[in-house]
Amino acid sequence: MAQNSSVKDARLNLVVPLDLKRRLVKTAAAKGEKVSALVRESIEEKLARSERELFEEKMREAYVEMAEENLVAVEEFKHTDAENL
Repeated sequence: MAQNSSVKDARLNLVVPLDLKRRLVKTAAAKGEKVSALVRESIEEKLARSERELFEEKMREAYVEMAEENLVAVEEFKHTDAENL
């Protein structure tokens, strides 16, 4: 049995609700695409969104952590501004 996929492609078997399959087939037909292309595109978009959300959450956590450190530093040096007066 010959395979048409390249070395970098992987086959993935999914079980989805029948209604979702019908929607996939209908949407793919309307766009003139294969169902597999629509599924691949959807997965890529979902992963990109999830990765962006995870990155943003890490940035928020880092910002809060840095803000707390900055407040400590400000408190330590709040009297030094008046020393040169």
